[in-house]
Amino acid sequence: MTSPQGGKRILLLSWEYPPVLVGGLGRHVHALATSLAAAGHTVTVATRHGNHPDGTPAALDETVDGVRIVRAPQDAPLLDFDTTTLLPWTMAFNHALTRAALRATRTQEFDVVHAHDWLVTHAAVTLKHHLDVPLVATVHSTEAGRHLGWLPDQVSKDIHAIEWWLTYEARAVIACSEYMRWEINHLFDPPDGKIQVVPNGVDRASFTHAPGATDHIRDEYADGPILLHAGRLVHEKGVQDLIEATVFLVDRHPGLTVLIAGEGPWESELKRQAVELGLDKTVRFLGFVGGAQLPALLAAADCFTIPSRYEPFGMVALEAVAAGTVVVAADAGGLTEFIIDGETGMTHRPGDPASLADAVSTVLEQPDLAQRLRDNASDMISRHYDWGPIASQTADVYEQAEVDEQTVAADVAARQLQPDIPEGNLFEPRA
Repeated sequence: MTSPQGGKRILLLSWEYPPVLVGGLGRHVHALATSLAAAGHTVTVATRHGNHPDGTPAALDETVDGVRIVRAPQDAPLLDFDTTTLLPWTMAFNHALTRAALRATRTQEFDVVHAHDWLVTHAAVTLKHHLDVPLVATVHSTEAGRHLGWLPDQVSKDIHAIEWWLTYEARAVIACSEYMRWEINHLFDPPDGKIQVVPNGVDRASFTHAPGATDHIRDEYADGPILLHAGRLVHEKGVQDLIEATVFLVDRHPGLTVLIAGEGPWESELKRQAVELGLDKTVRFLGFVGGAQLPALLAAADCFTIPSRYEPFGMVALEAVAAGTVVVAADAGGLTEFIIDGETGMTHRPGDPASLADAVSTVLEQPDLAQRLRDNASDMISRHYDWGPIASQTADVYEQAEVDEQTVAADVAARQLQPDIPEGNLFEPRA
């Protein structure tokens, strides 16, 4: 079934979408939604409500860049989003998200529901069965992976169970890397062929910067080279290893400044670490950086680091490349599939500050190598990580999910209607 224009009618579910951005997931869903709409599909995003950067509330129902966005006001307004209330918050959010999505169904029909991560599972499963359409799920990361292979408490075990439920209910599961395909298979054991790898992408145009846009950043922060990290401040991102690596780097590179952009529960611990190591003047915490500020910040850096101990993909690495910055990345997870040591960037051993420092120094001390890495990485993203082809691959997953859904429905119907047949050959001549 298709829309009158010939494209799919798609309902995307995400717990973050502009102006609500927490990490890379929101940027992924936004880029996917607008690229699908540009390709002729009818796209609706159901997400949570939030405010624009200027404090004004986002509309509950609007169309932006060809995408209809329906937003769910927060249920239980006194319930904060933190580790102690995460599951109750998620349940309240899913009730509100389901109502917002059903509001959209009053005026349009859908061919497929596409859920992004476990936080929207309850709404996704409800809508799949209510609308009688296939469910596609993208697993951006897993709870076990975020805890480096184990489930430390009951909350984590509950999240793991919900992740399994999402992959079970989905007709197709999308993984952002071959590494994530392996992880999903290892953790949830879905049927063969259920997981399709569709990578993250980058919109190069969004990460270009006006001439001179980086000058004020260098004037404000730099007496020497700038080392940058941007991302959510959680333990698995390895920012603690970057701070420890700075101890090795400050003597090698006079005037070095390390800029850390992002927010998260690990922030106070990281700031404490920097002070204890005597690096509070060298390591600067910028808080959340978004909009036009992020491309300029990326372009101003001499080197971008992504020292993750666990990384399903690492979309911000693509964004750094698009801004023209050399990437130094941990040899971890999905990063290894596009940051190739000495070819498209430099890599280091995860959790090894000395190895990280050596990789950064190689970039800062060898400008010819740095330029070659920039050129190779730029060519790589042009060939493999453009959102147009990625949206097309995603639409192919929707198409196959519909075919598979129809096949399963026909098989179930046939088994339900099959008459009781006596044993033996009914057409054998009787004696």
